[in-house]
Amino acid sequence: MTVSIRPFDPSKDSELIHPWVTHPKAAYWMMQGASLQDVEREYTAITAHPHHEAFIGLVDGVPSFLMERYDPTRLELVGLYDPLPGDVGMHFLVAPTDTPVHGFTRTVITAVMAELFADPATARVVVEPDVANKAVHALNEAVGFVAEREIQKPEKKALLSFCTRARFEAAVAVAA
Repeated sequence: MTVSIRPFDPSKDSELIHPWVTHPKAAYWMMQGASLQDVEREYTAITAHPHHEAFIGLVDGVPSFLMERYDPTRLELVGLYDPLPGDVGMHFLVAPTDTPVHGFTRTVITAVMAELFADPATARVVVEPDVANKAVHALNEAVGFVAEREIQKPEKKALLSFCTRARFEAAVAVAA
């Protein structure tokens, strides 16, 4: 599988991701009832924000996942943990499918992490998935994340987890 990642274009990509973020399997994305206009408004704000970015991931040329990168010292986690220099926050969502491919989501999260660590300024990736999202906890662990503790965010109880460059590289080496 060949994975590439490009910047999100709200005027073109909102229609693409609308069925992804409103799909029942995307319940943790918290956009179940969102209209196309709601999605476009949200992603226009994200792409305009100086500390938040969105991307579309393509697998073999087909748009297949959504990725967000954010500065956790300015968004999402402000005041909820002690940040370190080089911390980068991340969200990702794989497009729903009727024909799942074994290992596909692990390939996606590995590509997302490789993209984040391609920036030499990134020392550690920080995530805060819902505590109930056991599937993503297992994926995170597979690429080197270590859960630190539960935190209470305004919209959810989250599992604060971290992955250093060294832990990611070790996890990828073991998987190879």
